[in-house]
Amino acid sequence: MLNVINVHKSFNGIPVLKGVSLRVKRGEVLCILGPSGSGKSTLLRSVNHLERIDTGAILLDDSYVGYRRAGDLLHELKPNDVADQRADIGMVFQRFNLFSHLTVLENIVEAPIGVRHESRTSAEARGRELLTQVGLDGREDSYPSQLSGGQQQRVAIARALAMDPKVMLFDEPTSALDPELVGEVLAVMRSLATAGQTMLVVTHEIGFAREVADRVIFMDDGLVVEEGSAADVLTNPRHARTRDFLGKVL
Repeated sequence: MLNVINVHKSFNGIPVLKGVSLRVKRGEVLCILGPSGSGKSTLLRSVNHLERIDTGAILLDDSYVGYRRAGDLLHELKPNDVADQRADIGMVFQRFNLFSHLTVLENIVEAPIGVRHESRTSAEARGRELLTQVGLDGREDSYPSQLSGGQQQRVAIARALAMDPKVMLFDEPTSALDPELVGEVLAVMRSLATAGQTMLVVTHEIGFAREVADRVIFMDDGLVVEEGSAADVLTNPRHARTRDFLGKVL
């Protein structure tokens, strides 16, 4: 479903991704681990073209993400076409990025109405269903400032799901939360995994990866150092760098 092929990305001449390749099947949960600065977030942001890649390619259901092919050349899509493509790629950030002047329900229905051109009635009905799914029924008229960090992150997940994306990207979704609020967000993500949602999750939550991930990759210095089942990578890592990292975080 998702195919990342030999992707390179540099910032100001400094390589951040040095030839990353991976494949994700439909319904699969892939957790990406690694130290800060290893390229995890840049990889995730490249998957929905928030970052332009330098070389390589990213395909979702055989369509190039952010580009169109003309012969042997790739041409970047126009902003409106990129926005349409991103509708299939939900993303949840470290910070919740909710619109502070909109209610919870208004945050959720903004994109389905503006991008998918759904009717307000349909979008609001779906929004209320999603709020129930993430454990926030009855909070549709609240504003973000009236919610805890964990509640805001659950609204952000509902907002991404409102577009019925093919794949969900999570960029360390619990890193900005107080420890007692982490569990409520991870519980929602577990339920999505159980329901068969395709997910790429950058996380330091090793227990979550062990329990939910179909596969785990470990990144370091812009490269995929190790890849395998959660049990193999987390219990019996082959690479010394992976062993060193896990020894420090477990």
